[in-house]
This record gives sequence, structure tokens and C-alpha cells, in this order.
Amino acid sequence: MTYPETIEFLYGIRLFGQKLGLETMNELLRRLGNPHHDLRFIHVAGTNGKGSVAAMTHAVLTHAAYKTGLYTSPHLVSFCERFQINGTPITETDVVRHVELLRPVLDQTTGRPPTFFEVVTAMALNYFREQRVDVVVWETGLGGRLDATNVVTPLVSVITNIAHDHMQYLGHTLHEIAEEKSGIIKPGVPVVTASRDEEALSVIRRVCAQHGCALTEVTGPLDYDVPLLGDHQRWNAATAVAALQASGLRVTPSQLRGGLRHTRWPGRFQIVSRHPVVVLDGAHNSAAAETLAVTLRQQFGSRRFTLIVGVLRDKNYDQMCGILAPLADRIYCVPVNSERTSDPAELARWCRQANPAAEVIVSGSLVEAYERAITRREDVILITGSLFLVGEAFARLPFPAMKMPAYERELVLQ
Repeated sequence: MTYPETIEFLYGIRLFGQKLGLETMNELLRRLGNPHHDLRFIHVAGTNGKGSVAAMTHAVLTHAAYKTGLYTSPHLVSFCERFQINGTPITETDVVRHVELLRPVLDQTTGRPPTFFEVVTAMALNYFREQRVDVVVWETGLGGRLDATNVVTPLVSVITNIAHDHMQYLGHTLHEIAEEKSGIIKPGVPVVTASRDEEALSVIRRVCAQHGCALTEVTGPLDYDVPLLGDHQRWNAATAVAALQASGLRVTPSQLRGGLRHTRWPGRFQIVSRHPVVVLDGAHNSAAAETLAVTLRQQFGSRRFTLIVGVLRDKNYDQMCGILAPLADRIYCVPVNSERTSDPAELARWCRQANPAAEVIVSGSLVEAYERAITRREDVILITGSLFLVGEAFARLPFPAMKMPAYERELVLQ
């Protein structure tokens, strides 16, 4: 297969949808010789910040000379971003080869067909075993207890925080969501959390006690030099450092500081242009929108800004609009490049309700909205609402930070 044919094959698997549970995942791995048994992991779950914590942990371990794998999702532009070793993504050639290795195994599975995320997770484990990495920083996809990544017994389990997201899968209360996230906790394995919600913390503490796990609660931000903007990233840095300390891996204080300084995690309050100022942020739920609003004011004070927003329809976009719309003078509501996109007209309705004084415009595309915004010489332009929208911005707008995808289908491969 060629790389575009491989991406098309993976795109087709998406038709099986999202299904939680570990039975199919465990069968896949048995047929592959249980690659996860030959690897060490730092397992990271949480509603927000888990990607940043994973990226920081990966950067520190790389700086400390460990051969370090990083598995995250979703990608922004290229599918290869999901699998990295010491900051280098998997090659397209290796993607093709590993999918070809998996295809006969997929045909042998009993019961339901494997989902896209299960296939990709199995591929990651096979790749990291083949490359003989020392440790894998392993981000959950959705939830924890029944997430496909939850087949591993890690050195440390990390739960960044608990907030409302994916309620159709994880529950409608913070207690229920915390129960699902705490499903990554394994007997005797240390746990680190930065959750500050007492309802969620009570669940995490109880599960740790039941499993005999030492629990580290992060109670304040880390005052280190971190290139990612926003006070919340200092909390994420503190979480990453606590996870490394609990893991038993040898990392010196200078390696901690050096690794954090070299962390790269695109699309998280990233300023990609100065003339005009353009910020990309993947905030995709109300808790992330609140953090984004705080960071905007910290970085830009009372400067005027234009919001370009697109959100998936299964997110709490009414609350997100209520948080972000009051900060903007002009708002462009756009579709996300996904069949799961919300209706821009519906976004516009919520934005108008939250900020009647703003000019709210329904736009047919991100590119169209951005071209109109820069023509009007806006002061600060914020593009947010979904990581998929941020990925489209990198791919289709004139920002140099990311390469164009080799294949258009990659932008909608979720």
C-alpha cells in the first residue's frame, strides 16, 4: 500500500465508530504477541491538560537520554504526529508497514470489528516494541477504565484533572467521570493527580486506597521556565515533574529544567503570527474555555480581539460560547472539518445571546473567516473551539509551524 492508501484504509475503519471496552483490544494484542508486556509506561488521563503533561514528560525524558516514545491523540495535521520517539514522528513508510502487519490480525479477530482507535493503539505498541524504547508516555483517548490504552500496567498513573466532557460516554457528574478516569489506577502503582475538585478527589483517593496506591496530589504550579503560555501550563509542569518523580526513573533537577524548557506542544495557546497577532488554541470544552479566557487576559490585557470559533456538536458549545463570546468584538462562527461539526448558525445564536453587542458572522469556512478578519486589520485574532479546527488552521492558513498534510484525508482522520 502507499501512504495515501493506508490513510484511506484507516479512514474506512472509522465506520465502526467509538466503542469502549478492552476485550477486542486484548485479543488484538494477544495475536501480536502482547507487545505491551515488553514496554514501560507513564499513563496519562484527565479531562484537560493530559496532552501537555505528556509532552512535558516526554521532553524531560528525552533530555535525560531515555529513548522515549510518545503516544497522543488526536493529531493536528499529520497522522504521524501520534507516534513519536524523542520528538521525531514515525515515518510514513513505517506507518504503511505497521498497518500492513496489522491487517491479517484484524481479519482474525472474533466478535466485533476493532475500532479505529484500537487499531492505532495496537499499532503504537507494536512500533514502540520494535524500536525498543526505554519508556512510553501513554495518553488515554477517551476516559480511562474502558479506554483502549488501559491494557498496560504503568510505572505511574496520572490523572491531570476532572471536568465535564464526553458525558455521553463517561457520565454526567464529576463523580461519575472521576470513576471512569480512575479506572487507569492499578494495584500498587503510584498515582499523581492535579485535580482540585473535592468531589473528584474523593473518588481518586478512595480508589487509590482500595488498590494500595501511593497518591501524590499536586497542590500548586511549578515555578520553572516553561515555553507553553498560561498559568495552567505551570500546573501541568508540576504534574509532569511529580509523575517523573513517582515513576522511579532517574532524572536530575537540571534534566527536569532543561527538558521543560524544550517542550513543544503545538496548538495550545500558540501565537503563530505577530502582524496581526494570531493565537491558536485547542480548547474544546467549557473548562478549557475558562482557562483560555484567563490566559487571554493575562497575555493581552484589554486589547480588542476577534474570535473565530468552530466546535464539534457533541461538546458543550453553549457554555463555551457563553465564556468566550463576551470577550470579543467580532465573532466568526465556522464549521469544523468533520462530520461531527456543530452548525455554525447554532454557534452564532449562542454567541449573540452571550454578547449582544458583538458583530457575529456565520462563515462558510475557516479560510473565508480568516481572510475577512485579516482584511479588517483586527488587533488579536483567536482561532479556537476544537483541535481539529486548529489542525485545519495549520494546514490551510499561512502559518509556517506545521507542514501540509501529505493526504487531505488526514485532516479528518479522528
